[in-house]
Amino acid sequence: MKQHNYFVYIITDQNRSVLYTGVTNNIERRLFEHFSERGKSRTFAGRYFCHNLIYYEKHQFVDQAITREKQIKGMKREKKIRLITEFNPDWKFLNGDIMDWPPY
Repeated sequence: MKQHNYFVYIITDQNRSVLYTGVTNNIERRLFEHFSERGKSRTFAGRYFCHNLIYYEKHQFVDQAITREKQIKGMKREKKIRLITEFNPDWKFLNGDIMDWPPY
C-alpha cells in the first residue's frame, strides 16, 4: 500500500497577528502558492499576507487531515496559540525548514 502524506498547517503574516489554517498533500507547493498570492484580495491568505509557516502536522489519510483541519479551525484563538506554541515555542517561520525559501 502506498504511503500518502497530507499536511494540516497554520500560516501567519509577518507580525504573527493573523492565523490561517489549511490542508494540503503538497506543503511545498501550497506555501509557494500562498507566497505568490500575497497582497491579492481574492483569497484570505493573500489579503492578509499570510505565507509564513508556523505549525504543521502530517497525516497518512486525507479524511484524518480534513477532520483535523476542521477541528483546528473550530478552536478559539487562545487554543490555537497554545497549539502553535507547544509545537514552535518561538513562533519561528518554518518555511526554510521545509523548502528553499524564499521561492524564486
